[in-house]
Amino acid sequence: MKAIVVGGGIIGLSSAWFLRESGWEVTVIDKGDLLDNCSYGNAGYVCPSHFVPMATPGIVKQGFKWMLNSQSPFYVKPRLNAALIQWGLQFMKSANAQHVEKSAVPLRDIALLSKSLYDSWAATPGFDFAYEKSGLLEMFQTEENAEHAHHTVEQAKQLGLDVTLLNKEEVSSMEPGTELNIRGAIHFKCDAHLYPGKLMHNLLDNLQQQQVQLVKNQEVTGFEKKGDTLSAVRTTTGRYEADLVVIAAGSWSKGLADMLQTTIPMVGGRGYSVTLESSGYQLKHPAILTEGRVAITPMDGNKLRFGGTMEITSLNAPPNLNRVKGILASVKNFLPQFTIPMPDASAVWYGYRPCSADGLPYIGRLKKTPNCIVATGHSMLGLSLGPATGKLVSELANNTSTSMPVDAFNAERFAK
Repeated sequence: MKAIVVGGGIIGLSSAWFLRESGWEVTVIDKGDLLDNCSYGNAGYVCPSHFVPMATPGIVKQGFKWMLNSQSPFYVKPRLNAALIQWGLQFMKSANAQHVEKSAVPLRDIALLSKSLYDSWAATPGFDFAYEKSGLLEMFQTEENAEHAHHTVEQAKQLGLDVTLLNKEEVSSMEPGTELNIRGAIHFKCDAHLYPGKLMHNLLDNLQQQQVQLVKNQEVTGFEKKGDTLSAVRTTTGRYEADLVVIAAGSWSKGLADMLQTTIPMVGGRGYSVTLESSGYQLKHPAILTEGRVAITPMDGNKLRFGGTMEITSLNAPPNLNRVKGILASVKNFLPQFTIPMPDASAVWYGYRPCSADGLPYIGRLKKTPNCIVATGHSMLGLSLGPATGKLVSELANNTSTSMPVDAFNAERFAK
């Protein structure tokens, strides 16, 4: 049985891994060279702590406030685009307290499943991706966010997560190498982190050893059908027969779904990161700077990565380096000793996160073409949820019981 996985990011490669493990003959097709997609430049978080979806009460109002600030953490570039309007309307409808409460358990469950699979991968001889389980510090500065942190900790404990609230002195004892301009932090002991570059290269090497075919620099241009079944995938230079097709192309998945007359509201949320090597700046734990919406990760022994922003724009828009200035300004605000000059444009990484209309991923079969499974829309959680998504894709493909309920991730939940 032949499975074609469209997309070579963490979701696609994880799907290929578990499909191959269950006996499928697998081909991965990617429009790039598999070496610089959105799975490489992220913060490397494996984070059960992220049980709150992006669509939250207040985010729309805050987004409008940030619209005129080129360095703001969240920005939607206005443009007359039907897909953006469709996504925006559904996003605003989803951004309510009921949705947040309903999403917590499925987001927790898929994250915990993913972490257990990362644990298993890390125990595999020769599979090294600088995996560390030191938790995550969510630092805050304002009284308002201190109060919000109390509620978050209670929610996390109710979900069974290992978490504690720390004052400034307690955080400083964990991070003695630098001055902290904070009130306190949440310590999510349940979280882990890794070096994305090592992970992706190890996955590619392991998949090749397992005879998974990796097809690079070929863009999918269409699908062939026999009745309601997909029979082949066409690319710019080839044709690949298939018994199963997995759409895991990140922010480009919506265009592929459109070819199948399937409605998947999604936009690309561009993020930026800067990575320093052997810089002298010290941080022992990954950290989120709450008010600045910036992520910092020490990784792979000598690296420190700063990342953030959510810029909803077209997939071919030139990068806006003002957003990097905003990231570095937030770092300086929280960590006064971190004086990081604006890097050259060539040292700035950016990529497009596939943002669903409600902050939950799309994982499931399509009704019109049941031998097609969609796995996309993970927003900022792609790397964190990658292995679990791949496992669920394999279980759906093999018509076996899934490791967790997947109804919340129904790929066609917004279809009319």
